[in-house]
Amino acid sequence: MPPLSVLDLAPVVLGATPADAFRNSVRLAQAAERLGYNRFWLAEHHNMTGIASAATSVVIGHVAGQTKTIRVGAGGIMLPNHAPLIIAEQFGTLEELYPGRIDLGLGRAPGTDQLTLRALRRDPAAADQFPQDVLELQALLAPDEPGQKIRAVPGRGLKVPLWILGSSLFGSQLAAHFGLPYAFASHFAPDALMPALQVYRERFQPSEQLAKPYAMVAANVIVADTDAEARRLFTSQQQAFTNMVRGTRGLLSPPIDDIETYWTPAEKAQASRMLACAFVGSRETVRAGLTRFVEETKADELIIAGAIFDQDARVRSYELLAEMWGA
Repeated sequence: MPPLSVLDLAPVVLGATPADAFRNSVRLAQAAERLGYNRFWLAEHHNMTGIASAATSVVIGHVAGQTKTIRVGAGGIMLPNHAPLIIAEQFGTLEELYPGRIDLGLGRAPGTDQLTLRALRRDPAAADQFPQDVLELQALLAPDEPGQKIRAVPGRGLKVPLWILGSSLFGSQLAAHFGLPYAFASHFAPDALMPALQVYRERFQPSEQLAKPYAMVAANVIVADTDAEARRLFTSQQQAFTNMVRGTRGLLSPPIDDIETYWTPAEKAQASRMLACAFVGSRETVRAGLTRFVEETKADELIIAGAIFDQDARVRSYELLAEMWGA
């Protein structure tokens, strides 16, 4: 079975604060480290009251500082929002502080709406420069070239591992062309998963960083003692995706007894399509579903998201998953 990792959005639940979300992220990362998860990634989003990881590199440093061995990184940094030099310096600093433990996943989307994109002072056309920005960032993290005038300090020569993130064929083509590991965002945008993986593997060109394709696939997983309990916990995430469809994002809501009373048939269809790569149930149910998923995708690694309102139940879900997967 492929190794497991954790994707954390530092969710802010109803009645709590971002400070609570950060404490919960640290607790989850420490549990993931104890349980043998491979890496713990945080994602960049802006102007979303239910997600606390906007200053992603800061939260990565906070989590890495309170863990010891697990890899910690970005899943991802939305590179069009930043100058490559700034990201090289930030992740160079993290690598100096926590050597051998930092990952840098790069996305092309803004991680926000168009109005907030303007507030970030970035040109909406900056996404068109994404391939060039990746190359610039890669060069800034490489050893100095003769006559090089601009250096990332810290950063130069540290070769922080880069990943390309995506939910379309563009990211898979770019990751293949640059010879970088590829992570697909099937936890919320699964439609192009199989074609993207095929393109990535068929077109992959070996690089200094990576000799052969390496694909990590995201999935939503909620495990509980019974199928019914897990399905109830899942209603928090189903509400969140319904709110996304409605354009009314907010804090993560507590679970409800009957999700059918919350969404309309059209909302259900759209939210369920986005959540197609969700595996919810008892250990036996999730094992069967994830095993089929791995057989279909041939994933080299799975990165697991799970928006659960109650933090004890959230940690328990990752514990049950690790016990089941290891067994």
